[in-house]
Formats: sequence, C-alpha cells, structure tokens
Amino acid sequence: MSASIRAACVLLLGLLWTSSGSWSAGGRVRIPPHDQVARVARFVAHQCDWASMATVSTHQPVVGRPFSNAFSVSDGPEGSGTGVPYMYLTRMEISVQDLQVNPEASLSMSLAQTNYCRQQGFDPQSPLCAHIILSGSVLEVNGTEAEFAKKSLFSRHPEMMEWPSDHDWFFCKFNITQVWVLDYFGGVKTVSPEEYFQASLHRKQH
Repeated sequence: MSASIRAACVLLLGLLWTSSGSWSAGGRVRIPPHDQVARVARFVAHQCDWASMATVSTHQPVVGRPFSNAFSVSDGPEGSGTGVPYMYLTRMEISVQDLQVNPEASLSMSLAQTNYCRQQGFDPQSPLCAHIILSGSVLEVNGTEAEFAKKSLFSRHPEMMEWPSDHDWFFCKFNITQVWVLDYFGGVKTVSPEEYFQASLHRKQH
C-alpha cells in the first residue's frame, strides 16, 4: 500500500470515529455537553468496561458495612450501548454472596478508567472527570436477555470465555433505580431511570 493511500485510509477512519459522537480525531473521548446530564450518564456507562460495586457485607468482621469490589461490566457491544450494565458472576465470589442476602448495591464508573481524564489533565476526583453512581439491585437474567448479556460481555471481555467452567457462572444485570452524575462544577445531579434510558447514546445528526 502506497503512503498516499495509507494516509487516505487513516483520514477516513478518523472521520468515521468523529461522526459517531463518542470519539474525536486522535482517539480522544468526546463527552456530551455537561448540561445533557442523562446523555453524559449513558456515555460514561458505555465507555467504562469495569465498575466498583458496593454491597452490604455479610462477612465477618465487617457484617452490615459497605464493601466495595471491582467487576467487569458491559452495557452492550461497542457502539451499541443499552445503558444496562451486565455482569458475569459466580456465587463463589465474596460480593456475590452478599448479593444473595441483599441484592441492593451501588455501581460507580468514571472516565478516569479511560484515557479521557489523563489526556485532559483532570484528576480522577475532579468534577470535570465525569463519573456516575448507579443505585439499584443486581438481578440474574435468563433466556434472550442472558444471550444478549453474553454477547455484550464476551465481545468486550473475551477472556471470560476461558474462565473455569466449574465455577457455575451466570449473567446478571444491574437494575437501576437512581442515577447520580458528577461531570461539572456545582454539585452532583440526579437522573431518573426514565430520563436515563430515553437519552440517546449518540449525537443526533441534523
């Protein structure tokens, strides 16, 4: 391939990424405007491929206290986010044992997990380094939804396909009851589940 053709291909790929509304040229994350709070929340949920989940511990010596743990998540194949975080879990895991007693939890995701905040020079705790906290509960899914969860997770976490088969893995979703968004100065903002799921992940074309 000649240098001119290769340069043209690189330019075309850059334009395709830019048109998606999620990335700008150079591979930088293009976050929605901060006044479009629900879109920001959907954007963060789709960009992040892991989350910190806090459960109510059932284990000594911290019974009844918050217990946070990291989990791989996916709300859909890349570019096709649904807003619903799916997880691949085993009952052998300590936090999953908490969920069997009390399925209520909170899930936190931040663009600090991507290159965005580093590229912009934002500290992970800065309000400008957008992050969301989802309140709700963890529910096992079956049938068609389990198949979609499998596609969503395995496409972004292919290592999962090689995890031990004797661990009785199952697919779950985080059932959202409230969304908290911090992406700008002025304090945290809340988004209802209805507003969250109605928001478009991609920028609308005019």
